[in-house]
Amino acid sequence: MMDPRVRLIRERLSNVKNLIPIASGKGGVGKSLIASTTALVTSRKNYEVGLLDLDLHGPSAHVILGAEDLNFPEEDKGVLPREVGDIKFMSTVYYSRDKPSPLRGKDISDAIRELLSITRWGSLDYLFLDMPPGVGNETLDAIQLLEKPEFLIISTPSRVALRTVEKLVQMLKELKVPIGGIIENMRIEKSPNIKREVEELGVSHLGKIWFDNDLEQALGNPDRILETNFTEDLEEIFSEIDKLPSN
Repeated sequence: MMDPRVRLIRERLSNVKNLIPIASGKGGVGKSLIASTTALVTSRKNYEVGLLDLDLHGPSAHVILGAEDLNFPEEDKGVLPREVGDIKFMSTVYYSRDKPSPLRGKDISDAIRELLSITRWGSLDYLFLDMPPGVGNETLDAIQLLEKPEFLIISTPSRVALRTVEKLVQMLKELKVPIGGIIENMRIEKSPNIKREVEELGVSHLGKIWFDNDLEQALGNPDRILETNFTEDLEEIFSEIDKLPSN
């Protein structure tokens, strides 16, 4: 028998035009920062935007956005996402209260289904999902529960990171899940050129973001984040992506 939450999830997301999970397969590559900044940039271009932090073990989008009031969101026939600037924001942190979440196996799947089934997104042009690292339950559940997602994958120039990303790409391809491309983050002058290796995976190399020494001081302040070189590089990449807003 089908879990009734699956039908409810489809209803909750029926008015979301574009579902963009942002994933990496590996931690520490700047995925949450790119997901949060992408939501900020997109919302400033008069799109209706949502951001869901789906990392059960290490949610961080609320820190990046300066949304550290962890009072539970308002309820009205479901849960209404918090308003963070022009973004509708929901996170597992409202349940974990920023404490460790020792979940595994079926508990992870249940938590994701519960979060997706109770959240009322309304009408959105874009819903960005900050995916947890790895290719475990969270990623597999997102693929199963979301209709027509298009993954955006983040890697650093490190060949170690790229090997992990390769596994994620292979999994998504085997499951016939669309991949929008790979963004190369934290590039420095001595970084190896990974563009050819990315393209050999059969995925577009969308562009690169240079390491920004000033970015750490901007975290928690969306206006300052938007003024960084990091965001400038990200917006340049967006201008080349058909399904994300351009200048």
